[in-house]
Amino acid sequence: MTQTARDIFVVGLRNAHSMEIQARELMERQSERLDEYPEVKAKVAAHLQETNQQLKRLEQCLEACGESTSSVKDTVQSVAANTMAMAHSMAGDEILKNTFANNAFEHFEIAAYKSLLTLCPAAGMDSARAPLETSLKEEERMAAWIDANVAKVTMEYVRHEQQAA
Repeated sequence: MTQTARDIFVVGLRNAHSMEIQARELMERQSERLDEYPEVKAKVAAHLQETNQQLKRLEQCLEACGESTSSVKDTVQSVAANTMAMAHSMAGDEILKNTFANNAFEHFEIAAYKSLLTLCPAAGMDSARAPLETSLKEEERMAAWIDANVAKVTMEYVRHEQQAA
């Protein structure tokens, strides 16, 4: 069965919703363990609020298509996020692993939003352009912040380790 651009767009919206569910779960778990890194904790908390808005935007886009989210995909991604967070929490260098993973994840989200934006005209969903662009800009800002702070977080981790010794 051949899929139309609209079908592909709807699948992409569902995938993006599941991706943001995963992001939300990851940030919720991470923020519980960031007390030694207050600047990172504040940024994660702020981006968590953006993520909640992104979820709402994606739900609105799906509703505009006459579709809904995929509870199966959302549940799988939620479990995956919690498993990843639990695995990282057992590592002594949790903050570094989270920083690297978050950097990669933000770029994954950026690519997903760019793909959806590319599909908007072919799917006949130009009305989705503005909310998707808003989400893309939020992800790009977060990715830029993470990238700009890798060295700082790394050295903060070193300081914490030296103080603990």
